[in-house]
Amino acid sequence: MRVTFTHEALPQRVVFASYQAAGHVADEVARLGAARPMVIAAEADGSLADLMVAAVPAAVRHTEVVMHVPIDVAERARRAADEHDVDVLISVGGGSTTGLAKAVALTTGLPIVAVPTTYAGSEATNVWGLTEGGRKITGVDARVLPQSVVYDASLMLSLPVPLSVASGLNALAHCVDSMWAPRADPIDQALAIEGIRALRQGLPEVVRDPQGIDGREQTLYGAYLAAVAFASAGSGLHHKICHVLGGMYNLPHAQTHAVVLPYVLAFNAPSVPDTEQRIAAAFGETSALHGLQRLREQVGAPRALRDYGLRDTDIPAAVDAVLAAVPPNNPTPVNRENLEGLLRRAWDGRETR
Repeated sequence: MRVTFTHEALPQRVVFASYQAAGHVADEVARLGAARPMVIAAEADGSLADLMVAAVPAAVRHTEVVMHVPIDVAERARRAADEHDVDVLISVGGGSTTGLAKAVALTTGLPIVAVPTTYAGSEATNVWGLTEGGRKITGVDARVLPQSVVYDASLMLSLPVPLSVASGLNALAHCVDSMWAPRADPIDQALAIEGIRALRQGLPEVVRDPQGIDGREQTLYGAYLAAVAFASAGSGLHHKICHVLGGMYNLPHAQTHAVVLPYVLAFNAPSVPDTEQRIAAAFGETSALHGLQRLREQVGAPRALRDYGLRDTDIPAAVDAVLAAVPPNNPTPVNRENLEGLLRRAWDGRETR
């Protein structure tokens, strides 16, 4: 069988080292020739942001971080950057924090030094997202790709285990979606398979020993690979569903991904048996779905969308919105009936088939 593909890698500098974030952030800011940083960090990440500010004094600290980046929140952050003559953005936090920095960079062109504190992966992509009027709008733009990412697994030691699990499964969803997303290629798939292996190894260790650095490092490494694969492969059915649910119903991002993943895997896997077997092997199982379910049981994964605020009466409108966004090359053809069945099983946490 002939191998033909086009793969585009994103230009980004990555520094991965535990217990060294502050020094590396200072180095990256200096490398960019910047002197007036805006540090974006939610109040909950204030103590971690303090470490960065001690090494790189901030021109301004911005703490208004809101899930799914409402457009009015983005506008206030943009004004703050302008008023303080900022020349670099330092984001310290999870996906919402990185997303806000991206929203500022989208209109200002300011470079971002991202310091992730969860396994969200947004820092490794050139994808931005904003919400307005219950609708999440996403796009791709080179300006929002952080120029540098400083990964430090020790910053995750304070991340509670349930959120670590949800965030890690969000990363796993990047891997699985990257196996059949619109622009998936063999490089994306290779990264995704290694990401699955690392996450499968790291997440149970995080649950077993939340203060152990080894499990945190493996999980963070896997999350980075997942994000790089996803940035290249694009958004598949899983992410289309989760973006609709998050934007329309303000569901928590990581938990939504963690719940929906097994249902999309069960939906698509039978249509691509070779890909399914590669995923299964990464899990160390004979079945991809069995491997995912075993991991979910090990880590106590979120189970049902109804636990996070989705009502059964919300499902028909969600089906309409998802149908309008389904990738045309999804392995299993999507129609109203099978999509509604998928969402209803995810809503009540029914066993996957």
